[in-house]
Amino acid sequence: MKIGLYTDSLHDLSFTDALDWCVDNGVEAVEIGTGGFSPKPHCDLQMLLDSENARSEFLGAIESRGLNLSALNCNGNPLDPHPARRKNHEEDFFKTIEAANKLGIDVVVAMSGCPGDKDGGTTPNWVVHPHQEEFFELLEWQWDEVVTPFWERAGHFANEHGVKVAIEMHPGCVVYNTRTMLRLREVAGKNIGANFDPSHLFYQGMEPLVVIASLGKDFVFHVHAKDTRLDPQKMEYTGGLDPRPFVGNPGVRAWEYRTLGYGHGVRWWCDFVSILRLNGYDGSLSIEHEDEVMGAREGIIKSIEFLQPIVLRTTA
Repeated sequence: MKIGLYTDSLHDLSFTDALDWCVDNGVEAVEIGTGGFSPKPHCDLQMLLDSENARSEFLGAIESRGLNLSALNCNGNPLDPHPARRKNHEEDFFKTIEAANKLGIDVVVAMSGCPGDKDGGTTPNWVVHPHQEEFFELLEWQWDEVVTPFWERAGHFANEHGVKVAIEMHPGCVVYNTRTMLRLREVAGKNIGANFDPSHLFYQGMEPLVVIASLGKDFVFHVHAKDTRLDPQKMEYTGGLDPRPFVGNPGVRAWEYRTLGYGHGVRWWCDFVSILRLNGYDGSLSIEHEDEVMGAREGIIKSIEFLQPIVLRTTA
């Protein structure tokens, strides 16, 4: 396995400066954002599509530094009920698949998206409780009328272009746990798998090690190395369902994203890397820094130093 970085964590740096920083600090692979929710992508997606020279320069900048390109990332909401947002994110998604094909890489990281209401409106509506009959009816309408048509088309498009779409199980999206991940693959086909990010599973009460084993062999296409700290007292008091913002609000919530090792210790991460290997994954562990307590550069360096001996000791 290689220690990687999702370079959006260094969005204040230019593309080449971010690559140089990666080399200087022990990163071996990079995951590059292309659009969607990405604040400042380290590539021009349209240029990668239109220009062979641009693709050659892009790959050359990465490979000449001894780095690997693990994936392109277009995390967004391609099911957004807001017409302009949906159009932008859907275009980013399909263009990213085309760009990956032209660049000769086979993994695109994405989110499953979240539709709105069947009666109209432009706000996504994430249904996660059957308390009212209308909730369940809305959820089934979303899957039947929005999720399934889009992801059937997306799965076919990915298959045609020889690209695997790695979906991040993320609250706020229709795919957020094991069951919904399996349901989406049933709809879209085997070119749809997981971008496995354990941080989103912890505060939902799931054990990522169990989830990986349940998904089975060759289901994990890509991995985000990101940790979450659960505050036991606050979890007992308020639980993991907490709509208060976590950006700019550290220490308040029952859970928060943390630098690797600050939520779960070495033993857990050794088990995580081991079970990934046992289930056929030998790709990049792509660090994603979203720790509000620690600066990006410090947090990434600490995460690299934390992962290096774990990867070594779990090598087959």
